[in-house]
Amino acid sequence: MNKARLGVWLVLVGAVAALEYSARFTSSSGRPATRNEVYSYSAFADGLVFYLLILGIVLAIAFERGDLFALRRPRRHAVWMALGILVGVYLVELVVSLLPVRNPGSEQGLTPTSWEPAHAGAFAANVILFAVVAPIVEELTFRGVGQSLLRGFGRWPSIVAVGIAFGVWHGLVQAELVLVPFGLGLAYLRDRTRSVIPGIFVHALFNGAALALSVAG
Repeated sequence: MNKARLGVWLVLVGAVAALEYSARFTSSSGRPATRNEVYSYSAFADGLVFYLLILGIVLAIAFERGDLFALRRPRRHAVWMALGILVGVYLVELVVSLLPVRNPGSEQGLTPTSWEPAHAGAFAANVILFAVVAPIVEELTFRGVGQSLLRGFGRWPSIVAVGIAFGVWHGLVQAELVLVPFGLGLAYLRDRTRSVIPGIFVHALFNGAALALSVAG
């Protein structure tokens, strides 16, 4: 039964990745999104529908197997480990910023170019989408169901596979230099704490901070 669940999960991740890369490489601008989509209510609505659809599929994959989500109380020292992962990903991002590659945040197209007070409502809605909805759904999808199903192949293979899948899922290129290590760190955190909860908070803080810093100046 787990093989069937894993097969559906792999199809889901592969389908989303294929759609993201297809949209990216067939778009005349390299990506259909613009950096100011966080000021659009339509972008919020589209994103919400997408994540609700993904959540529905993941819930179906884990039908009668709620344990696959790893929504349990984390082990001790989870807070310190979570902070360590967060600091680690910022260090990776710093190193990547020194390389001759496009800024990961710019490539993904989520961070706006400047603050637009007239669109504060839409911005707030998208902050909820990217800093609350997305972390919850993506962590349940990858560090929850995905990592639980891949655990049968071994601890480290599951961590590495989930980290790579998480990066590929976003359909980016240069940003993989940050997204894959981030995914690996979150998978390691989930493995050590035996819970997906710490990863949700780290993911939410990372996304929220990216949006906040983008408009701070």
